Amino acid sequence: MRRETQNILLVLLGGALLKISFSGLYLRYVQKSLLPLLIAAGVVMIGLALFAIITDIRRGKAAADGHDHSHSSRSTWLLILPVMAVFLISPPALGGDVVSSAADTNQTQRSRNLLGDLPSGEVIPLSMTEFVTRTAWDESGTLDNRRVKLTGFLLRADGGTFVARLAISCCAADARPLKVKLTGDVPSLPDEQWVEVTGQVVPKSASEKTSWVPSFTVESFTPVAEPVEPYES
Repeated sequence: MRRETQNILLVLLGGALLKISFSGLYLRYVQKSLLPLLIAAGVVMIGLALFAIITDIRRGKAAADGHDHSHSSRSTWLLILPVMAVFLISPPALGGDVVSSAADTNQTQRSRNLLGDLPSGEVIPLSMTEFVTRTAWDESGTLDNRRVKLTGFLLRADGGTFVARLAISCCAADARPLKVKLTGDVPSLPDEQWVEVTGQVVPKSASEKTSWVPSFTVESFTPVAEPVEPYES
């Protein structure tokens, strides 16, 4: 690969990292805590490319060397296509297709030590991760008869309607699906529509028989926009 091409690729890659960092699109790929590293990586890439370009110009090496590298150059420029896709296209966050293709079992980071007291209040907003973990592990039934609000996207599968969400530990590559089966009055909305659902868990509904997927009796149902941070951590 010629030095000119290397430098252009570095500028484009660095620019792509900075674009998704400052636009917030990075949240579709990695956790929020990784933002400083993304910005630093983008700045370093652009800095290295500019340093190399300036050095080549000063040494008079910016011109082509006169050899025929047309085939190699065409192959090399294909590497720019994924970078341009970042600039021109905004891939959506992972959604229902990932949940549907995963195993039926809710994939939670299960640990009894993480379960504390529930907050007080008439309606308790809980993350999908905490809700699913409690229904699977909390044998004392602290969620029973408590009104809970969940936020996720709709998914229809296996003859049922679910509210689902994806949780990540680092990036979208390690996404694990979480879902809750909805019962009661469920409005007809399209799949992957984000919603806030208020209701109560059906006691003992999360079991090995149901693949640890709890049932949730719907009391109210509100369509919402996709959150800035679509993944839970």
